[in-house]
Amino acid sequence: MKKMIVVGSGILGASAAYHLSRSAADVHVTLIDAKHPGRATDAAAGIICPWLSQRRNQAWYRLAKRGARYYAQLTEELHRLGEHDTGYARVGALSLHTDPAKIEQMRKRAEQRREDAPEIGEIEVLDNARVRELFPLLGEGYHAVRVSGAARVDGRALRDALISAARRNGAEVVEGAAVLEVERAERGEHAQLDKQERGGEFAATDAGGRVTGVIVDGRRLPADEVIVCAGAWAGELLRPLGVHFRVTYQKGQILHMQMPNERSSGRWPVVIPPTDQYLLSFEDGKMVVGATHENGVELSDTRVTAGGVHEVLSKGLALAPGLADGEPGEVRVGFRPFTPGFLPVIGRVPGWAGLITANGLGASGLTMGPFLGRQLAKLALGLEPDLPLDDYAVEKALGEG
Repeated sequence: MKKMIVVGSGILGASAAYHLSRSAADVHVTLIDAKHPGRATDAAAGIICPWLSQRRNQAWYRLAKRGARYYAQLTEELHRLGEHDTGYARVGALSLHTDPAKIEQMRKRAEQRREDAPEIGEIEVLDNARVRELFPLLGEGYHAVRVSGAARVDGRALRDALISAARRNGAEVVEGAAVLEVERAERGEHAQLDKQERGGEFAATDAGGRVTGVIVDGRRLPADEVIVCAGAWAGELLRPLGVHFRVTYQKGQILHMQMPNERSSGRWPVVIPPTDQYLLSFEDGKMVVGATHENGVELSDTRVTAGGVHEVLSKGLALAPGLADGEPGEVRVGFRPFTPGFLPVIGRVPGWAGLITANGLGASGLTMGPFLGRQLAKLALGLEPDLPLDDYAVEKALGEG
């Protein structure tokens, strides 16, 4: 039996563990959960609608498109396994603008992209009256392109469903911070890379060997493959190997609200305004308004700040004045991880056998994460990925440091 360890239990790691546990191969899966405050998945309520994006990076779009398409298959599988609360609902999306010319550009973009992404569904242009009929809290003056195939997803609910299904299939979940254990190529010796050795003996020029498992609170867990899905914390985890993994992060504060007397809100579409904000509605009047985009902060700074709440709420009210009657509730904080070029990376870590990673999903984590988790499982099992991964090579996130 092969032993597989996944480090990091956000949406990416949970998906990798789930897909490994569903494999026909004889494998034992262990998912390591450090429960870092500020995990991106804990804070995320995501919009699954990549087709209207204006990003010109085609490699990013290919990945996002495949990620969005994969949701139908994945959620159907989870439902068959008894996981009915996936947090996913295909409610459509309204992409807003006040400029009719911009609306027409969005419509043309959606029509072009539907040629190879039929899951976009119906595309229609709506006037302000129809927009406010579909999402009554919105202000005057907005027109929209509506795409019926868009969806919303609660990151916590989907992650929990994936982990629950993996456990049903025999996966083990271990709580604690993992430290990589390696066998160095030079001497063939086992070594636990603890904090005292970082930046010392295992310098970048000496890196190389095999990752043989992890240590969690003194417990040694051997593995044939270790998959690192540690998000913003991946650089710290890989540094003792002499690997300078260039992952940065951005703090986001996201406001949850409760709207009285809006019991039908679970059927409302997600709202994509012309700014970097968003608005999602869930059942029984629950609203999610986001988000800040804060750079240059420390990973320890998980504070909810007055400035952050003010930014989110003021922009939210400008977009949807109807929110004024709502009751502010929890503010969630998460760190979105980015790799160079704002393009995710996935694959084996050069110089280290038995070590696979993926990272840099940024604000598209919930769109891409389940699909990329499936690709991680395929790589660990020696199977062919569902799309070529050359554009997302891990080498692109490595550098001197």
